[in-house]
Amino acid sequence: MSELKRTPLYGFHKKHGARCVPFAGWEMPVQYSSILEEHRAVRETAGIFDVSHMGEVRVKGKDAIRFLDKLVPGDVSAMKEGQALYTCLCYENGGVVDDLIIYKLSEENFFICVNAGNKDKDFEWFKKHVTAFDCEVTNESDDYVQIAFQGPQTWMVLETLLPEDFSTFKRFTFLEREIDGVPIIISRTGYTGEDGCEIYCSSKAGESLASALFEAGKAHGVKLCGLGARDSLRLEAGYPLYGHEIDQNITPIQGGIGWIVKGTKAADFIGRGILEKQKREGVSQRVIYFILDDRRIAREGTPVLCEDKTVGKVVSGTLSSILNKAIGSALIDTTVAEMNQLYVNLRGKHITLQPKKPALHR
Repeated sequence: MSELKRTPLYGFHKKHGARCVPFAGWEMPVQYSSILEEHRAVRETAGIFDVSHMGEVRVKGKDAIRFLDKLVPGDVSAMKEGQALYTCLCYENGGVVDDLIIYKLSEENFFICVNAGNKDKDFEWFKKHVTAFDCEVTNESDDYVQIAFQGPQTWMVLETLLPEDFSTFKRFTFLEREIDGVPIIISRTGYTGEDGCEIYCSSKAGESLASALFEAGKAHGVKLCGLGARDSLRLEAGYPLYGHEIDQNITPIQGGIGWIVKGTKAADFIGRGILEKQKREGVSQRVIYFILDDRRIAREGTPVLCEDKTVGKVVSGTLSSILNKAIGSALIDTTVAEMNQLYVNLRGKHITLQPKKPALHR
């Protein structure tokens, strides 16, 4: 096995008692106290996550908009400076290369955040397709620390560090600012279902920024959080994770994020034919979110049954500390997606799987 990578915040994590585990080739904190405590902190106060293992790609040049519009089903040409766009890279079959966020700094300068486990694959995908366009693609993943700061107290804490009124700061926009002389990008996006932001800064400044945020947040009940809580929070909110709700064989339409496919977009994009057909005609399988009336978790790969017939499989499962019940997502046959007779067999016991919209997990 290759040696695990460490983010610039590894020393900070060990100093604060994090338990680290392998994740996507990185040694990352899975928890500091307990996953349930950290999950609740984000819902009630705020939590700080190191997500510096994520990748960053820069696209610059005269054809930057045309190039990106070819690669994603979202409408890059409609973006304004200072906006962020959640979208996907797709294969010709509609399957997902990766989901990502595009930030527009100017007409010829875009900053893109991609998933940790996919960043090398994504960069190769960008390089493969850029040859027909007058722009350049640069992998800047080693240059940045990224900290997710999520929860109801986020902005109150940030306003103690920045002379800023965030009340007019809109979702999926970003600001370029400084904290203690350190240039940062603050993006009002998130992956927890709570209001909050991602903050980017140089790798060298990462530990001082993390320390400043944590010290300012202590009086407000802010906790350091690991990837365990990040996963339970995103699943409770109904946000997809690559390799689970979306992948090379599960399209955005099947994965429940069909809204990212813009049928009115003028530019052609990879996978357009199949994705528009799926939106128009429907799909044979789709992802649903569910609750179990039990604390036992239906893990990834668990068959979903209806009248003793397998109709799908669980793709994510965890425990919701808010509901004190197991929750999850499953890829199942569309014909049975709304039925109440769905169940899973856990250690010989049939447990009813109740399809629910993610908002009802709260």
